Amino acid sequence: MFFQQLLNGITLGAAYALIALGYTMVYGIITLINFAHGEIFMVGAFVGLALTYIVKANIFISLLGAMLACMVLGIVVERVAYRPLRRSSRLSALISAIGVSIFLATLVQLIRGPQTTNYPAGIIANTVYNFASIQVSKLQLVMIVVSALLMLGLQLIVKYTKIGKAMRATAQDYDAASLMGININRVISFTFALGSALAAAGGVLVGIYFNAVGPFMGLSAGLKAFAAAVLGGIGSIPGAMLGGILLGLAEISAIAAGKSSYTDAIAFSILFLVLLIKPTGLLGRPIQKKV
Repeated sequence: MFFQQLLNGITLGAAYALIALGYTMVYGIITLINFAHGEIFMVGAFVGLALTYIVKANIFISLLGAMLACMVLGIVVERVAYRPLRRSSRLSALISAIGVSIFLATLVQLIRGPQTTNYPAGIIANTVYNFASIQVSKLQLVMIVVSALLMLGLQLIVKYTKIGKAMRATAQDYDAASLMGININRVISFTFALGSALAAAGGVLVGIYFNAVGPFMGLSAGLKAFAAAVLGGIGSIPGAMLGGILLGLAEISAIAAGKSSYTDAIAFSILFLVLLIKPTGLLGRPIQKKV
């Protein structure tokens, strides 16, 4: 029973981790909380849904299409809503983020309506594998393997590519990186694109897992992923992964204990406790500011 719930928690937590990575990367580069990130997750779920119905694409083609579409959306959001306010106050950027969030949710609602839509049955075969006393569905395997591959790919990009080095340099010192010839605009656009692609993958996987896609699904998932990013240490990529997994385990533990109605409260309780006890999160580092 314990290992079964552990597996369920990792499955859900992997999806949270994918969304949390977008929050933490954007914050790590420009210290901005992109509150429209949850809606990009929602748009990704709808794009994947559209591809499965219109093009009859399989799950992996839908996933890839949603990631590409949301990469473009992430770049557009950065260029339109955040870049003009980069030198403005944090409050201006926060208001802009909330505006983009409301705009995307309303736009999808106008196009699709407020009702919840389901992915077609059988998009992933309902096969269950038995390992000792643990039951693993094919959907859970797909979610864990796809999430692990995407997180591994992200780590490889950040650590071993030229743009990844530019991202790390920008995160260390924004102005110094610019003086060293790094194209800051390109780095920030790439960061938004990368984070949005991961959120879209999370949206498709969560949409299939819960078999429900709606225009307001981004609000709850986005806030939970934000709590996961804060738990792991916002700005830390490994921290976002760890925070997502821990949040998934906490929610599944509550469901196993018969307290499923408290799952939303758990995320915000964790957020409150982390900010109260260890504001830098589990793997975050304090930021030193010169006076």
